[in-house]
Amino acid sequence: MSEEEERDFEEQLRELLAEDAYTIRPSPVPYPSIRRQGVVERRRRVAVAGAVLVTLAAVPMGAFAVSGGGTGTADTATSPTASASAAPTPTPSPTPGGPAGPATAGQLRDGITLEQAADGLDKCLAYDRDRVAHGGLASSDLGGADEYRIILALKSTGDSNSPGDGMFVVAVKEKPKETRLICNVKNGEASGLNTSVGSDRQPDSPPVLADINGNKLYQQSFLDKGNWKLPFSWGFIGTVEPGVAKVTVSYGGAESEAVLDHGWFVASGTLTQQVTRNPHIKGYDKGGKPIYDSDEDKTYQQVP
Repeated sequence: MSEEEERDFEEQLRELLAEDAYTIRPSPVPYPSIRRQGVVERRRRVAVAGAVLVTLAAVPMGAFAVSGGGTGTADTATSPTASASAAPTPTPSPTPGGPAGPATAGQLRDGITLEQAADGLDKCLAYDRDRVAHGGLASSDLGGADEYRIILALKSTGDSNSPGDGMFVVAVKEKPKETRLICNVKNGEASGLNTSVGSDRQPDSPPVLADINGNKLYQQSFLDKGNWKLPFSWGFIGTVEPGVAKVTVSYGGAESEAVLDHGWFVASGTLTQQVTRNPHIKGYDKGGKPIYDSDEDKTYQQVP
């Protein structure tokens, strides 16, 4: 190539690069997302997701508050609600060496038995071990099923982001580290796993603290916003301090009282209408005095 041809080539290349520079525009800075991410980091959330789990919820983290004046219905366990400081004894393990059951029978929803929930937990722990063995992101050892207590099981509704109905199982353990696990089982196989290792709580955390990944349980895909499949079986979890004696959750126009299970609150219900806000949470002490309101919590996301 002659010198003149080289100069022509360089000039054309510079023109192309200059044109490309004008076609590339940086996205606006997502300030709300950055702020929420900062809250997430403060809570030291450790999330582990399989390839399919990413489809469980491509949405912001947080909890939903109700849209006013709706006609939705909600239901929780009919057994008496226990205080966080005097938590009830969970139901026995379904099999020797298996996980313990929840404080009340109502935490097993949609006809799911403790044996089925325990089998789902086994599948999800095996899924995690297999993922790590095949080069997946290393995580803290989740341990065995017998170390866990199942606090919620309910039907999962498929959507455009994660087709196919299945079952969610939520299990927790206290030792050697506090661990919360949300897993999804479809067609008899684990299809997604989300875990949190270590406590979310900080010195300035509120007495009622919604689980930062709890949205997986109470909303469908953000891609389907305004067009969720109804009726929709939803759940909601979080932690409470010992002084909390009662937690209520309002969602889709209906209010229900959550079960307090060994330092966790567990709410569930059936959504029969589209919603535009997340569940509204309130906490009360033993004297009935309000001590928490998610509407006043600046770290709680009010809308999707």
